[in-house]
Amino acid sequence: MNELNTSEEQLRAEIEALKRQLELEKRRSAARGEASAGGPSSRTLTMVVLMLLALLVAGYFLGYAPRQHREEALAAEARASSQSLPVVNVAPVERSGAQTSLVLPGTIEAVAEAPVLARASGYIVKRLADIGDRVAAGQVLAEIEAPEIDQQIRQAKAQVDQSAAAIQQAQANLVQGQSNLQLALVTKDRWQKLYDKGVVSRQENDTYRTNWEAQQANVDALVKAVAAARSNLGAAEANVARLNELHGFQTVRAPFAGVITLRNVDVGVLVTEGNTLLYRIAQNDRLRTYLNVPQGDADSVRPGQKATLVIPDLAGRRFPGVVTRTANALDPASRTLLVEVQAPNPAGVLLPGMYAQVDLSVPRKERPLMIPGDTLVVRENTTQAAVVSSDGTVHFQRIQLGRDFGDRLEVLSGLEEGQLLAVNPSDAVREGVKVKPVRSEKGVAP
Repeated sequence: MNELNTSEEQLRAEIEALKRQLELEKRRSAARGEASAGGPSSRTLTMVVLMLLALLVAGYFLGYAPRQHREEALAAEARASSQSLPVVNVAPVERSGAQTSLVLPGTIEAVAEAPVLARASGYIVKRLADIGDRVAAGQVLAEIEAPEIDQQIRQAKAQVDQSAAAIQQAQANLVQGQSNLQLALVTKDRWQKLYDKGVVSRQENDTYRTNWEAQQANVDALVKAVAAARSNLGAAEANVARLNELHGFQTVRAPFAGVITLRNVDVGVLVTEGNTLLYRIAQNDRLRTYLNVPQGDADSVRPGQKATLVIPDLAGRRFPGVVTRTANALDPASRTLLVEVQAPNPAGVLLPGMYAQVDLSVPRKERPLMIPGDTLVVRENTTQAAVVSSDGTVHFQRIQLGRDFGDRLEVLSGLEEGQLLAVNPSDAVREGVKVKPVRSEKGVAP
């Protein structure tokens, strides 16, 4: 526009210059004495007319024509812009799949892990296993030397012999008592017959009858003495068996098959019964992982359900597992359900203490609505979505969100299945404007 204004000013200046030149020619002609009714010469007039025509033609092509062309172009652009609509990518509101992948973190633990403590006091004379060794059930791990137990075993065996001798003595006394009882019974009967005939006095008869009763009580006491001696023998034998068990504890054995994860002693170390930790052993042929399942998915997890363990450090490897048990109650603090997942580990790749992500395929009772994450609009502390109607009109609808799955969101209310939502709406997408929707290739994952 500035260039056009400059060209017009130049043309006006040139026309004014021509006018001044004509006036100058008239004055010169008058000075030369030409007639007042006459004018400039025909040659001069012809040159002036040609110059005026040239200036008019140049002004048309340099000023008016470009200006007219630009105005027409601007008008065409204005008409095109008023008739075109902004293009907006849209994505549909869809239902989620029949199953959802629930991924939860967990820590791998051994199914059985136990400390091996010393059951006998003494010194370690042999150490036959070390950390990392795989051992079988009952395998000897170490041997303890305990001279005190050997001495106690010999003393207990001597008590057994004494108890056996006491039994023999009690049985002999019982036999003697029974013989005395038999003699007293015969004597009592004889004196009773003599008393009945009036040969002996009643005093003598009562004496022999009382003697029989005393012998009978003595026999009963001897029978109980034999039983007590036998009880003492049983106690002595039990003591010997106990000491023999303790003697067997001098040989430390593995309680089950597994891996030694800790070795706490060496040869020559003094150990105390029930206090000294010798080894720690873990069973790693089958491992377990505890999970905390949110309340919303707690009713979908059942024992026997399949699961998959993914170790971030072992890229590309997935380990099958199964849900073995659940707590059947929610933790009131976290509102989660404790679930145990067990996985076989025949190759020993998985190790206790590893971090794992457990993938559970949870069936859905009610399939919720899902939208892409880039269709969410947050304005004035509210969550909205730009709904594009069938005629292209935009309406911002408030929605209530459920769970966030990263690239997709669960919608609880505010939308209907099949509605089209604007993807990443720009500032041109406002309430009530019309747009040209284009179906986005990016949809909601099942």
